[in-house]
Amino acid sequence: AEIGYPRRFAFDYLDDLQKEFLQLHGQQIDSVERPYKFITFDTFIQKTKKLYMDTRANRNHLKMMSDDLKDIQGIMTKNIQEVLGRGEKLETVTNKSSTLSAETKRFKEKATSLYRDLLLRQWAPVVVVGLVVLILLYIFWR
Repeated sequence: AEIGYPRRFAFDYLDDLQKEFLQLHGQQIDSVERPYKFITFDTFIQKTKKLYMDTRANRNHLKMMSDDLKDIQGIMTKNIQEVLGRGEKLETVTNKSSTLSAETKRFKEKATSLYRDLLLRQWAPVVVVGLVVLILLYIFWR
């Protein structure tokens, strides 16, 4: 590669060659007897070289990479916002849970008080009548 050629493209070029070579000839590497067994792979090397040497293709490649990075950035921003939203929701749920717990205690105390009042209203007349009867019996039998 030339000195001014971007390193990233050079490594992408080599990476593309490696992937294609392993896909086509990966299983045959150990069984090679002749040094030029894979000469047919040269056509792929030349096509890929032209693709990477074309500056318009490089610009397109850069634009594609830039678009991918923007997409990734958008996804990460969305994920972070969702996590922050969950944190706020958890805080709200915690507050509501604390409020519900306090209200439950108040409800229990109020229910106990109402039950006592109900028992008093229900049995107070019976007890008063019973006491009056006992007092009258005491006075008459004496």
